[in-house]
Amino acid sequence: MQHSQTHLRSRPISAGHLRAFEAVARHLNFRAAAEEMALTQSAVSRQIQALEEEVGVSLFLRHTRAVELTSAGAQLLMAVSQSLPRIDGAVRQIRQSAGRRSVSMTTFASFASMWLIPRLEQFQREHPGIDIRIDASDTKVDLELADVDLALRYGPKTSMPPEAIRLFGEQLTPVVSPWLLKSGPALQKPADVAQFALIEAGDAHHTHLEWLTWRRWFDEHGLQKLQPQRWLYFNYAYQMVQAALTGQGVVLARLPLVAESLANGDLVEPLPKMRMDSPMAYWLIVGPRSANRPEIKAFCAWLMAQSKTTRQTIGEVPDPDTIDQLD
Repeated sequence: MQHSQTHLRSRPISAGHLRAFEAVARHLNFRAAAEEMALTQSAVSRQIQALEEEVGVSLFLRHTRAVELTSAGAQLLMAVSQSLPRIDGAVRQIRQSAGRRSVSMTTFASFASMWLIPRLEQFQREHPGIDIRIDASDTKVDLELADVDLALRYGPKTSMPPEAIRLFGEQLTPVVSPWLLKSGPALQKPADVAQFALIEAGDAHHTHLEWLTWRRWFDEHGLQKLQPQRWLYFNYAYQMVQAALTGQGVVLARLPLVAESLANGDLVEPLPKMRMDSPMAYWLIVGPRSANRPEIKAFCAWLMAQSKTTRQTIGEVPDPDTIDQLD
């Protein structure tokens, strides 16, 4: 008994065709999609034709040397591009739970390099059966869609979702290599920084991070006209601190990220009474699909303990708005 065309179009779409559709729609090229999927171009073309028959309309306009989405294709792509990653993420979660336990997180590169990674050995020693995966990127990830368990983020409270847990705040302070102070001029008062090369982020004056700049620190201490010996610019905080560690100048550092270097004497804080408050803080956000897994709970508990130690090291006074989350 043959099905009518109307009956065919009322059935659920075959999931296998959707991956071919998403690849062609993303590349707007059948050959590139076929190479990505390790299929022949004709096989991909047949899958798209079968999908169009199931949907009942054309999804692509096929030109001699190009392909473009129809309005129906664009509408379907919006749904497919959201659903396929969620399906893939769910499958990965299932595979993980059936095999090894793991914790995956996203955070920005400087925080990973300067704060998280140096501490991870302790967690791995205490939890040898848990694998760790870190995606160090400045790109924000949607934890409801991505295959990531938690995010460690940096920003003001107003930019964080309600479920974000505050780890610690920050102050900014000049830090320098101790041997640079021994071999160079004295650094005993704010104006003395003019005798050194000053290190800062090259794009800080053009982004939302302007409060991290030396110019703001100058303004705080009545040094509006001060000019240093020279400027040294970098893209990332860990590069700036590395330059200071090698004696190339003085950096206005984020205190939580250099607390360990100060504690072990690799860097010194020559003007401890000249710290400058920052509106920024460091936050933990746990993905809704991961929160109840035992390994995630274990990692978050360890992370909170490490954060408490950092708060004590930098002498942070708890914020009344977040005191319940701090301890």
